[in-house]
Amino acid sequence: MKTYLSTALLIVVIISGCDNKRASEFNLYYLGGQSNMEGYGYCSELPDSLNGTFDNILIFHGNSSPDGEEPDGKGIWAPLRPGHGGGFVSDGVNNNYSDRFGCELSFGLKIKELNSGTRIALLKYARGGTSIDEEAAGNFGSWDPQYLDGAGINQYDHFLAAVDNALSIKDIDGDGKEDRLIPSGIIWMQGESDAAFTEEIAARYYDNLDELMKLLREALGDPTIPVVIGRISDSGNNPSGKVWEFGETVRRAQHEFAEKDPDAAIVTTTDNYSYSDPWHYDSDAYIDLGRAFALALDSLADR
Repeated sequence: MKTYLSTALLIVVIISGCDNKRASEFNLYYLGGQSNMEGYGYCSELPDSLNGTFDNILIFHGNSSPDGEEPDGKGIWAPLRPGHGGGFVSDGVNNNYSDRFGCELSFGLKIKELNSGTRIALLKYARGGTSIDEEAAGNFGSWDPQYLDGAGINQYDHFLAAVDNALSIKDIDGDGKEDRLIPSGIIWMQGESDAAFTEEIAARYYDNLDELMKLLREALGDPTIPVVIGRISDSGNNPSGKVWEFGETVRRAQHEFAEKDPDAAIVTTTDNYSYSDPWHYDSDAYIDLGRAFALALDSLADR
């Protein structure tokens, strides 16, 4: 087994080991996946309601790395703002914001609205092009926890590093008091790469997703954390008519996961989204996706 158990213990200590009545509590949400979670909306196209800095929502965006490199996951806790899309980089001291955004903006604001009076903390680690199945990793990377028979370093390890880095900071809002982070949800936008290679790889997606979500939940300290996944869609912007040849197989697996897991849901509005290129949604789509993720998480709370 990799190091997720130590990560889970770290988080359990943080969320339950402090009885200081003055401590601030934050609902913690993890945002993960591949490029449509990274985000390729243009900040220049944001509406005024999202084009600002939101001091009441904090985000730790872990620096991503390729498979095979030593775990990094550096980042800092900072107020949510545009620039956390593709091209974002952090060195653990400063954030270098990009001209792109993802679903974190509208998700953060909507989940805050749905949880009035609650402080919100977002933890983002995503990497474009990544698959779960290591046979679909290509040049981008894999999330398979058993990568190279458990001996290799991949996106799962980089995720764990980002979690460790984020949760090692006990005062995330800088007010001089230790904070309590309560794991409250996972949103996951990924699967396109697993649909791009062979039918056999796509057919393994349910088992791969189910295993990975169990481990992400354990790493975040609660095996019942609600999970919402975004259903992959296809721009059709390819000479053959499909970008993801085995997309329907992955989509069925995503529905199977949401149906079998009592603490999971699926967002399907992605079928209605427009694209800015063959692989990535346009700016309006990322805004809608974040809101849809928040509403789906809220619906799980009512079950």
